[in-house]
Amino acid sequence: MTYTPVSPFRRTIDAVILKHQARSNAELPPSGVNKWEALRELSAAREAFGLTDRDMTVLQALVSFHQATILGGNDSNLVVHPSNNSICERLNGMPASTMRRHLGRLVHAGVVIRRDSPNGKRYARRFGEEKIIYGFDLTPLAQRFEEFCEAAEQIRAEQEAFQRLREAVSLMRRDLASLSVYGEELRPDLSIWTQFADLAALTARSLRRKLQMADLERLEGDLRRALDRARNILEPVVSENMSTNESHNEQHYQNSTKDSYDSELRQELAKGGEGVSPALSDHLIDGEEEFGTEAEADLAPPEPDIPMPNLPLGLVLRGCHEILTYATGPVRHWHEFVRTAEIVRPMMGISPSAWDEAKRHMGAVEASVVLAAMLERISDIRSPGGYLRSLSAKAASGEFSSGPMVMALMRKQAA
Repeated sequence: MTYTPVSPFRRTIDAVILKHQARSNAELPPSGVNKWEALRELSAAREAFGLTDRDMTVLQALVSFHQATILGGNDSNLVVHPSNNSICERLNGMPASTMRRHLGRLVHAGVVIRRDSPNGKRYARRFGEEKIIYGFDLTPLAQRFEEFCEAAEQIRAEQEAFQRLREAVSLMRRDLASLSVYGEELRPDLSIWTQFADLAALTARSLRRKLQMADLERLEGDLRRALDRARNILEPVVSENMSTNESHNEQHYQNSTKDSYDSELRQELAKGGEGVSPALSDHLIDGEEEFGTEAEADLAPPEPDIPMPNLPLGLVLRGCHEILTYATGPVRHWHEFVRTAEIVRPMMGISPSAWDEAKRHMGAVEASVVLAAMLERISDIRSPGGYLRSLSAKAASGEFSSGPMVMALMRKQAA
């Protein structure tokens, strides 16, 4: 008499195991199932069944003990009975305790079924023409093959939709960053371009993390609304500019902000002569001559009560290179450096009031240099906003300069 046990040896039984045992009485597919194809589909859908890649590795080792490639068909005996040592050998020396833990997960997921002997050993015994095998039954791989395929197809479809949405968000972010730069040139009187640039920068930062589908959908909605708004602003301006002559366009793009930054830069370079170390490379020192133009005499000097950086831009970028990762383009002039700092400021958790206070006491360029230096060691600063306010208070009393901060960063990098 042959009896098929349902309870494992010296292990508890629960409703899940009974459910899987009852399902094993179903008929096998007449044509059978390729065991490697079943493994491939189950691997793709493993998360839907609560399995990990390590669980699948143990299952692959078990399947390799079944000599035939087809599960089912003319072969109805799908029980394998390898010892723990044999399984661990095929798992490249995995500890037996780890292997047993993964086997338990496979049994609980209903992928394999235990057929334990009275003493818990795995073996095969023949009684005349009848053969009884105690071990692990691979029947569920053939019986649930269609279920594995459906789950795998659904996961592949979700992954494809996720990848397509991620690519769309990346392209929309790039377009918004470009439109914010273009819009600032066409309509410098609007402050919304800074908001668009901040949104593009924050989106780029979010895309570096592992996102869920809901996160991408939220980013896609925000970017789409911002792009629609940017186009609604720019399209009338572009149409108007196309109907005017070239000289009118040239006059329209005049902006006094550039002259203001150039004036601040020339004053900084005038002060930076004493702060440049002779050990610096020649290209940093030569970079100072790039900004000396014939119009220098026409530029009004900055207010004497606003401190300016005593280091050239090339040296600042060498010591504070982290800020360049957030730049929308090359940073060759101070006004481009300040624009990049405006992008980074909200990412660091610095409030607009703290930033305005820093620019009021330090000047826009000096405050941007301080922010770039803070970004280099942002993980060590508990409250960036409070730290910036304390530096602003020192700058208001004339007791602060950004030069030592940059030089300390360069000495740390050289160490």
